[in-house]
Amino acid sequence: MMSEWLVMDAGIPQGSYLGPLMFITLVDSLRVSCMMHKFVDDTTLSEFIAKSGRSDMNACCDELVQQSNEMNEMNVNGRKTKEMPTGPIAKDQSPTISLCGTTVNRVPVFKLLGVHVSSDLKWMEHVDAITSKAASRLYFLKQLRRADVPTTDLLHFYTTVVRPVVEYACPRTRVHVSTRVSRALV
Repeated sequence: MMSEWLVMDAGIPQGSYLGPLMFITLVDSLRVSCMMHKFVDDTTLSEFIAKSGRSDMNACCDELVQQSNEMNEMNVNGRKTKEMPTGPIAKDQSPTISLCGTTVNRVPVFKLLGVHVSSDLKWMEHVDAITSKAASRLYFLKQLRRADVPTTDLLHFYTTVVRPVVEYACPRTRVHVSTRVSRALV
């Protein structure tokens, strides 16, 4: 059975070959007055504020919403947007940000491209998340070893499932950590 034809005003068919390229092209054309960091469908706005200065983040968010609506006919989801003040500015002193009539949630930690960033700029949240994830995968590796899986398969499992978790966003310790753990498996 076939459905009826539907005329669409805007949008990209999900699963199409050109869909990701078209989306990147739309996002790439966005330009706002503060620093903007883009990666596929993640757009991060940031600003530096002097000790006696004030935040212009509300104006930047308004620019982003206006451009995305006018130029690209895309909607910014205010419910998925997070704010995280960092540094010496007190969280109480910085004004709240509103986006599309919704107050943006202020969070102490958020996940940006797989890395947990915290407002105190320390790595404990990220380290805890990575060690927990790696520990559960190492436990599974231990179960495979108990089941007499060949060493070559264990090493393959380690290099494809465990090692990427430990090494992601950690370029300096890459060789050091992986060789030490690899030796323990053989």
